[in-house]
Amino acid sequence: MVRLDKIYTRGGDAGATSLVGGERRRKDDLRVEAYGAVDETNAAIGLARLATGEDAALDAMLARIQNDLFDLGAELATPVKPGETLPENSLAIVQSQVDRLEREIDELNATLAPLKSFVLPGGTPTAANLHLARTVSRRAERIMVALANAPEESVGAVALRYVNRLSDFLFVAARYANKGRGDVLWTPGATR
Repeated sequence: MVRLDKIYTRGGDAGATSLVGGERRRKDDLRVEAYGAVDETNAAIGLARLATGEDAALDAMLARIQNDLFDLGAELATPVKPGETLPENSLAIVQSQVDRLEREIDELNATLAPLKSFVLPGGTPTAANLHLARTVSRRAERIMVALANAPEESVGAVALRYVNRLSDFLFVAARYANKGRGDVLWTPGATR
């Protein structure tokens, strides 16, 4: 259980922060950037949830994802070197979380007509916010891939699969929030 009695510690005033285990890293370190982008994704999903309205099923999916993203952030905040594994009892994304996202993508997508054009972010407030969350999650994925490819760093393969699936989920969820009819479609060259 987490207990926070004091919010500020002054420990980051010089531009560094502590990872799980106590290691200090600069706040612009790729690992800190990665879990920061995951946190931004979580906040963007929270914003989208304000507009889910009567759709309790979609809201529940998004709530589960927000919880998953805290697990992912904890995993990213726990540094491991290539070839090593996370310490015992560490939080980490597991394959069942990826599988659940895939099932939910399929469930939502089954209600939608096939796309005949690329979709512009927009439509309903829920959809617009989900598209924003999707773009933030794509940035988190890019940073996680950069971290995974950095010397002396490692990111779990399941975590990378999860964040890749997450942007797919958010895209389909945005279309679902538009009920497939409110999608804003791209018209190539329309503004020339």
